Amino acid sequence: MQRATVTPLHSTRTADAPTRTLRAADSRAVYSVREVARLLSLSLGSTYALVREGEIPARKLGGRWVIPKKRFHDWLNETTEQDNRASEGWA
Repeated sequence: MQRATVTPLHSTRTADAPTRTLRAADSRAVYSVREVARLLSLSLGSTYALVREGEIPARKLGGRWVIPKKRFHDWLNETTEQDNRASEGWA
């Protein structure tokens, strides 16, 4: 009987950080709310509120909120451009 080949996970270690497991290639199409909170430097509660209000583009799948990576980055770029245009009007 043959065994299936399993792609190993890679561990990384830095001098001041504990070992953590990383995927060889993170090909997921979505972020979790926790990941978006970290990316935006927001609290988890604030991020959930923005997701529920529709401010951050997200979908609820099986009782769990997910944020499509492409839509998130498009939204973030658009929001940044709007902020830049607004600040130019105040100059």
